Amino acid sequence: MIVSPDMMKSASKATSSVSPLPTVVPTPPTFIHKGDTGSRTLWVVVVLMAVSSLAFYGMAFRVPVQKRLFHIITAFITTFAFLSYFAMAVGDGISYASYTHTESHKHVPDVDHVIYRQIYWARYVDWSVTTPLLLLDLALLAGLSGANILVAIVADIIMILTGLFGAFGQGNDNAKWGWYAWGCIAYLVIVYQLAIGGRDTVAKKDSKTKAFYGSIAGFTLILWTIYPIIWGVSEGAHIISVDAEIVAYAVLDILAKPVFGFWLLFTHDSMSSTSPSVEGFWANGFGESGTLRVGDDNEA
Repeated sequence: MIVSPDMMKSASKATSSVSPLPTVVPTPPTFIHKGDTGSRTLWVVVVLMAVSSLAFYGMAFRVPVQKRLFHIITAFITTFAFLSYFAMAVGDGISYASYTHTESHKHVPDVDHVIYRQIYWARYVDWSVTTPLLLLDLALLAGLSGANILVAIVADIIMILTGLFGAFGQGNDNAKWGWYAWGCIAYLVIVYQLAIGGRDTVAKKDSKTKAFYGSIAGFTLILWTIYPIIWGVSEGAHIISVDAEIVAYAVLDILAKPVFGFWLLFTHDSMSSTSPSVEGFWANGFGESGTLRVGDDNEA
């Protein structure tokens, strides 16, 4: 077959009229992690938790061993928080959770961006230990029964674990927010135990204790209500940066632990008539007879 110049021109025109097919170049994954602000914030909290722990242990030695219950519990709270923040500050207790962000286009296929965000699982280990101890402080102050204390602590642990599971959710928003919903339900159980059960039991105590419990329990519940909001805009919806997440949680943790602890101990020490006394084995060992007694004590 002989190809004439006219045929070659026609073929060239036909070929040039076809536009090239669009191609999608895969994008590398994006890693979201803390910056200088987050690092400095973690170290500041490490120092504050360490100083607070030493102060609480020092305050414990200023009172008889039978009256150190609140002091030791509160000191344990900031001690565990110190260990958790130290781990996060040095780069331990951290992992990454991945999620996909889809970028839509009109004329080309959608592009999926894989994003890896830092998750501080050491923070959840801290909360799983410190928040039950904090609840124990409030429960003993109000005089809650053992059954009520157990329900509150179990609900608290469920709340922390569901937050952890939701934070590590892999690409399934329904499951993530399902964990969040279960955590909120568990939190409502805690609110009921402190606000309703605690109010009923503390009503049997003197007016100073009632007023103090109402103030410090209300303060704690307000702070704890902010935690799930921060979770929702950080680990949940990924709206704020990791640095902003660290700063927000740090402020809440400082208020909920050292500030709470100093308020509790200074006020409690001034109310000697309501100081709980722990006698028997817990104070003197097996060599002394006695029982565990936590309640009103009229001794100085």
